[in-house]
Amino acid sequence: MSLRTYPRFFISAFSAATLFACTPDAIAAPTSYTVTSTNGVKLAVQESGSPNGPPIILVHGLLGSRLNWEPQVQSPELRQYRIITYDLRGHGLSDKPSGPEPYHDGNRWGDDLAAVIAGSHARKPVVVGWSLGGVVISNYLAKFGDRAIAGAVYVDGVVELAPGQIVDHPEVYRDMNSPDLKTHLDGERTFVGLCFNHRPDADTFDRLLANAAMASWDMQKEVPTMTVFAAEGLGKAHVPLLFIYGGHDALVDTRTTLARAAELNPRIMSKVYADSGHAPFIEEAARFNHDLAEFVRSASQQ
Repeated sequence: MSLRTYPRFFISAFSAATLFACTPDAIAAPTSYTVTSTNGVKLAVQESGSPNGPPIILVHGLLGSRLNWEPQVQSPELRQYRIITYDLRGHGLSDKPSGPEPYHDGNRWGDDLAAVIAGSHARKPVVVGWSLGGVVISNYLAKFGDRAIAGAVYVDGVVELAPGQIVDHPEVYRDMNSPDLKTHLDGERTFVGLCFNHRPDADTFDRLLANAAMASWDMQKEVPTMTVFAAEGLGKAHVPLLFIYGGHDALVDTRTTLARAAELNPRIMSKVYADSGHAPFIEEAARFNHDLAEFVRSASQQ
């Protein structure tokens, strides 16, 4: 695989030689670095787990950051894998360019994932996308194909930003984009609350709410109009594909979305966690981690 296929990138505060010198069973201390995607957007990347284990790249959703994946980063069952997280453009510690242009073209979000794959030197990772992260994976697949990955997991992933698939909450999205700070923050809190059928502990919820408060306002306004290339990406993928959705998802319509995904790619496998909302990887973390580990083992052997 030629790195010329991907956007240019660089690594800082990170020694690849040190990372890959670890023994297969070693658990390295968490490390952070940056990669640069299209238009110079710098993305904050973090790694944990076993440096020589099969790689997993976790892609968070709207208003999140790498902190969404703490139940996976801390999981004893997943510590055998090389866990790579990154903050999407407009989120967390990654760059937050101004204006609508950096966020409208879905290709740029796909470029970001490609830059992380290339910059981390992850060989055949399984990519896992939560909510908006599903769009990121589809747009990556549409532009780069599936030759560089072992498989993909959509976690309550957005397949298309289309009526019927996205549950309508017009007043919430109106408030999230209000220029009034109090209204904006109250909208963010409501949105984060809608992610759960069973809300996590107060410290976790407050941390997720802080994630949301850090997100770019320009990004939030533009995301509903982002171009999505699901038919070209998801529809043409040949690697294993697993869809894990919550039965009580209040943001993505589970039944309609899974039906559309199966229409685009009849090869998908799906699991519905009947007791979860939009975030089964938090609400039923142990079950999710086990299912993810089983999928990675299977996909890595194909």
